[in-house]
Amino acid sequence: MEKAEFIEQFKSRTKALAVAIVVFYDKMKKTDSSRIIGKQLIRSVSSTAANYRAACIARSSREFYAKMSIVVEEADETVFWLEMLRDTKMASNEELKDFISEAVEISKVMSVARKNVKR
Repeated sequence: MEKAEFIEQFKSRTKALAVAIVVFYDKMKKTDSSRIIGKQLIRSVSSTAANYRAACIARSSREFYAKMSIVVEEADETVFWLEMLRDTKMASNEELKDFISEAVEISKVMSVARKNVKR
């Protein structure tokens, strides 16, 4: 896979995950707790997508590294909030497993991409 294709694929993947989670959250039963967790989840997943796009237009390797650090952190935070929904039984493992899997994979791939900049 060429670099440009990889970049576009991950732009699409991070945005698609954000969209899917927003749609999922909008259908959830709302309680005080689910609203708080849901808002945190939407912030972290949308930040993952937005900061990856920003990293793709970075003006330097230092800027790229900084943005990718945010992407990795926000993707991991997304996993945390999804696990909170699962562990508190606000949503089932079945509903969340694909979201968790995708967020973990994005986090791992972005972490490797960030490490490659340091070399």
